[in-house]
Amino acid sequence: MRATPEPSTSTDFSVRPATAADWPGMWAVVEPVIRAGETFTWDRDTTEEAARQRWFKEAPGQAFVAVTSDGRVIGTGELHPNQGGAGSHVANAGYMAHSNHGGKGVARALCNYSLEAARAAGFRAMQFNAVVESNVRAVAAWKAMGFEVLATIPEAFDHPSLGYVGLHVMYRKL
Repeated sequence: MRATPEPSTSTDFSVRPATAADWPGMWAVVEPVIRAGETFTWDRDTTEEAARQRWFKEAPGQAFVAVTSDGRVIGTGELHPNQGGAGSHVANAGYMAHSNHGGKGVARALCNYSLEAARAAGFRAMQFNAVVESNVRAVAAWKAMGFEVLATIPEAFDHPSLGYVGLHVMYRKL
């Protein structure tokens, strides 16, 4: 079984495992997302070093990037076991796309890559623990990719402009 799938390619970008050299481009994607505080449960003042340590994962997890043909990072994702021990057969993942590339299939390509990587690493399912319900574009994309909303935790996310909104727990078998 391959630990890493073949790089995913579209006409505008490809998805591949991240390297340490990719971090400056990854941070350019990650920082605005966490500072905005609209889609991730991270502290909005997370430092660059803390973000790097949190995003890069030990095998069977991994970090990966969507890059243009000239090598610019336009999105990034990470994959890891959702739980340890007896729950380690279920994967978890997160994705961030550069705001200039929203709606161009970057997050969907990152998700596809993670599903393939999770299968290759022997995971049996993928679970998202905290999909902000007001992030309707992401919710629709994940549903279109076979995820279902198992539950919504009411008012579990303090959105900076909407106030308290729900967090979806989403799941799909691999």
